[in-house]
Amino acid sequence: MSEGKSERPPLQPGPDGIVRLSGGNPQIAKGYGNEVVQKYIAAMPGWQSEVGRKLDAIIEKTVPGIHKAVKWNTPFYGLEQGIYIVSYHCMTKYVKVAFHNGAQLRPMPPGTSKQAEVRYLDIYENDILDEDQFADWVRQASKLPGEKL
Repeated sequence: MSEGKSERPPLQPGPDGIVRLSGGNPQIAKGYGNEVVQKYIAAMPGWQSEVGRKLDAIIEKTVPGIHKAVKWNTPFYGLEQGIYIVSYHCMTKYVKVAFHNGAQLRPMPPGTSKQAEVRYLDIYENDILDEDQFADWVRQASKLPGEKL
């Protein structure tokens, strides 16, 4: 160990065998399809798992046949494999939803990004999700080119 730097102990899996990264974000292996996204949602901590289920249901209902994947410990939704329009990620106190072409949505989601086209929606534990607005953003995003990842 070098002076001035402390070594962090390795992250340990929870009772379900899944490691939670900083902020509680589940470490889920890269994969494609509904099964891997459902595994991620089930592993989201506490109240965030319910938010994940709600987001997933709204996205599926709004864009039937949407493609799903988990990459970089984040669920992605797109019009085809590798081209994504929306994703979300667990943070310590909220779920961060990213609209990959969010700057083109009207009204724009409220959170800004260092990336010009990306806009965020942060959902905290006691927030009431405007499901109609969220569905409208997903609908609008589905008509735009997605982000190739």
